Amino acid sequence: MLPRKLLQPWGRLCRWSNPFVQFLTLTVVTFGVLAPLICQQFLYSYFYMRHWYLRPMSQEFLKQSQEDGLSALRYFERLQTPNTSERLGGNAPHPWLLITIITVQRHPEFHYVLQVASRFHRLLQECGPPCRRHQILLCNVEMDPDSHWDAKLLSNFMATVDHYGGREKAEFSLNQYEKEKRDYTYCLEKSLKAYDPEYVLLVEDDAVPEEEIFPVLHHLLQVRFSKTHLQDALYVKLYHPERLQRYINPEPMRILEWLGVGMFLGPLLGFIYAWVSSRSNLSWPVVLFFALYSMLLVELVGRHYFLELRRLAPPLCNIVPVTECCTPAMLFSASSARRALGYLKELHCRPGFAKDTALYSLLRTKGERAFVVEPNLVRHVGMFSSLRTNGNPELL
Repeated sequence: MLPRKLLQPWGRLCRWSNPFVQFLTLTVVTFGVLAPLICQQFLYSYFYMRHWYLRPMSQEFLKQSQEDGLSALRYFERLQTPNTSERLGGNAPHPWLLITIITVQRHPEFHYVLQVASRFHRLLQECGPPCRRHQILLCNVEMDPDSHWDAKLLSNFMATVDHYGGREKAEFSLNQYEKEKRDYTYCLEKSLKAYDPEYVLLVEDDAVPEEEIFPVLHHLLQVRFSKTHLQDALYVKLYHPERLQRYINPEPMRILEWLGVGMFLGPLLGFIYAWVSSRSNLSWPVVLFFALYSMLLVELVGRHYFLELRRLAPPLCNIVPVTECCTPAMLFSASSARRALGYLKELHCRPGFAKDTALYSLLRTKGERAFVVEPNLVRHVGMFSSLRTNGNPELL
């Protein structure tokens, strides 16, 4: 047997009152037991059990999207067709915000554009006087516009323009990426010429707005973007893919935010620990442990879920420098929209250089600035790309 004197240091080290034992136990229980059990179905968490849940969750999402599409169809079928002058987004000039929905026919059983339009229609009705100078324009970029039945239905309720079908004919030699860019610029240019709005919100037909979109936009445009460093931005993105919202990404602003999480939660949890354990003082190793613990917890559980807390009030929404991917919902001022149009007409899109990449490249080549709002103000419900064939779509 070992001498008692040799065992005494190990006995003191392994006592429950030793902070090292307490912190080790907390770490093992949190990251080895509780978090994996609680977060195994969190789609954007590191603990997500992809092999178990991805396929059934994707099928459930498609089923729900199809049901939402049928609900949107019934929504418009129940509406009484208004007179031309009473249409939501009629022909009144110079709106404060013009919402332009770009649509193309794809997988009609999901009624994507009806989902988007019905949500905007309802939110505008509920918004009341603050949204009095908001209008909706539907921009149909289907090569055979008469075949887009959902767009034809919506033309009874809101102003509609067709890119093709009249004098304008599609160039069949165009690659799909260049066609998408030209459709985008057409809808943006038509929005400016026909309505002369102060702001244009260009929304793709599978980007369903969140309930708080208008209060947040009003706060951003009337308060936050009145600041000098945010003025004259080329565009503001209202969506960034949730899977790309993690801290461990090549975006310096997120690293600063992550350090801020540790600097805030480290002392806070340290004080709570000192109070619970009846310790008279708070040492820096304790604060450092809880700072690293909280930073790791937020990253592994998923930054996306903590961003959702910012929905509690519009002033809590964050504005950060933009990243490259994607364009489901883009906000332009009238002046920035004209600049963007001039820039995009000079560029030719191709595989590997789609319109989102083209827009992002302008920040470097033209010395422009752009921002993204967090959390997302739209939900991307489309799982079928208009550029790529995907017969077996998944959420990730």
